[in-house]
Amino acid sequence: MLVSPTPGIRSTAVPEPSDHRSLPVPDGLDGTRVDAGVAKLLGFSRSFAAEVAAAGGICLDGRVLDKSDRLSAGAWLEVAWTPKAPVEIVPVEVPELGIVYDDDDIVVVDKPAGVAAHPSIGWEGPTVLGALAGAGFRISTSGAAERAGIVHRLDAGTSGLMVVAKSEHAYTALKRAFHDREVEKIYHAVVQGHPDPLAGTIDAPIGRHPRADWKFAITASGKPSVTHYETIEAFPAASLLEIHLETGRTHQIRVHMAAQRHPCIGDSMYGADPTLSSRVGLTRQWLHARQLAFAHPADGRWVTFTSSYPDDLQHALDVLRDV
Repeated sequence: MLVSPTPGIRSTAVPEPSDHRSLPVPDGLDGTRVDAGVAKLLGFSRSFAAEVAAAGGICLDGRVLDKSDRLSAGAWLEVAWTPKAPVEIVPVEVPELGIVYDDDDIVVVDKPAGVAAHPSIGWEGPTVLGALAGAGFRISTSGAAERAGIVHRLDAGTSGLMVVAKSEHAYTALKRAFHDREVEKIYHAVVQGHPDPLAGTIDAPIGRHPRADWKFAITASGKPSVTHYETIEAFPAASLLEIHLETGRTHQIRVHMAAQRHPCIGDSMYGADPTLSSRVGLTRQWLHARQLAFAHPADGRWVTFTSSYPDDLQHALDVLRDV
């Protein structure tokens, strides 16, 4: 069985005829999950590798594998798939997207909730790159066209500051700065309950959730992840935290706080109380990228940007303060 392109995504080309690869599993991938191993071997995204497995397109020594099965070193792996055509950046108007700063090298945006960083298979909503294209911005960097200029991301349900590189020099410099942890990222989050201690550090590795592929979790095989937090305001049922990220894993704040039994209010994916979320009027996690600071790639000067809370988060705070 073969995987066909996902409908609803504008493509730049018609898919090529079905592809097939047959190769032995290298020693370094012994025991690796099928979706992770095939993604690494063939350059797929992990989600696409999982789709290929779901369609019956991955076999090991003639046995059809599920995405969560494990690879065995030396066994013969066969993968059959129909390549997906690359997605295209579709210009779109997003009036809520704020332009905080703009020059020849970078643009700093204030991203609203409900907007993804870039186009991807399965996402049919607006994106930061689509909004910038719709506003007349030109992004000229290397890498996949649908991710041009993207040096870091925010979850679609998280609001706040993002920097996008407009020039090749800026892209290279900012990618290195994020990799080397030279960018200051400060978030504000409202979580359920009161963390004990009121300020501290969570140092726990994060990886894919073992039973829910769309989620993340603290796992022994995960990547090192460090979150520093401090309580800046307490309410009867919740706390407003300032959070400094030392690393930048997907869903890091949400996973770390949920693991402490203090999920972000509104974060139904990670166990938030729906009654409290409803009471404060939230349909997404109370999480906001409040401040972003880094050395400007053109001249090295330190630049700092700050974002105010959007209306939905401010309303939730007002409700909590009136209790």
